[in-house]
Amino acid sequence: MAETVFLMLGWLAELVFASWLLSYGAEHLAERWGARFVGRTLLSVATTLPEIAIVAYAAVDGSYDAALGSALGSNLLMMTLGLAIMLIIATTRLSKAPQKFIDVHQFKLDKVLLMLTAILGAVLFIDGYDLLDGIIFTALFVAYLYFAFREIKHEKAAALESGVHEEKVRQSKKHFTKAMIIFIAGTVGIFIGAEPFVESLKDLSIESGISVVVLAVIIAPIAGEMPEKISMIFLARKGAAGAAIAVANVLGSKILNNTLLLSVAVFGAMAYRGFGEKIQNTPLLEYQMILVTVITLIALIPMFRNKLNLKSGIMLLILYGIGIGLQFVLPNL
Repeated sequence: MAETVFLMLGWLAELVFASWLLSYGAEHLAERWGARFVGRTLLSVATTLPEIAIVAYAAVDGSYDAALGSALGSNLLMMTLGLAIMLIIATTRLSKAPQKFIDVHQFKLDKVLLMLTAILGAVLFIDGYDLLDGIIFTALFVAYLYFAFREIKHEKAAALESGVHEEKVRQSKKHFTKAMIIFIAGTVGIFIGAEPFVESLKDLSIESGISVVVLAVIIAPIAGEMPEKISMIFLARKGAAGAAIAVANVLGSKILNNTLLLSVAVFGAMAYRGFGEKIQNTPLLEYQMILVTVITLIALIPMFRNKLNLKSGIMLLILYGIGIGLQFVLPNL
């Protein structure tokens, strides 16, 4: 088992490094586009790529437990620990410009969509996920992108009115090219490491006797969410504007998890066994789905109050500890 653990940690390290490259590239590419749009779309899609690769490979390989476990685990991790770390940094001296609280009233659409997609994902899983569910998740993802693209038009118009000139764009071309190369390198690294990482995860599950669902929920998000965690830490240290982009990134990527990531799992299963294939509901996956949905809804409570502060961060940190603790209780129920 030691050899399996070593291999898994090695591929995890490769994914973490590739995720760092992806995060660096995405953050600097973001300098050419609007903040909220970048947080919701470019940065969210970029930082979700490791999860997409892991879920896609696991589903195509027939490892539905690992695929859904990874998707659920990423939501659990970032809606609690990820947000908690960001808030602790943004509201303390760890930030270059500490804030008493982060105002999130402008993310009303994101909060409502995250709540609805989390509940819908759990409800649709009652009888398992099939082709129709995959289409529904894809349609929700497209609708979310539509709203995000519609808002960028207003942001671009505002930027032009505030005096953003072509000279600034010309001066940043070299920087933009460098960021694009690093971004592509990170993307390639992620897709190289996804397959062996999932295989080592399955082998460790067999050798240790721990359910692959539990391992996927706890371990896979470490690699899958690494670019998001890295970008959030850097953004949180930049003050109110950076923290706002970080919140947009979290909300956007979690909506992608509840739509795009689940559709990837569904269509990956169909690539494995045809269009009639269904990802069946199992007792352990059902418990995981309920747990993650409940924790997501609880984590959204302070957001609907429109102010996130240090107290909110500590509450989310405790919530993460409870969620991880329950991972070892659920299999015995």
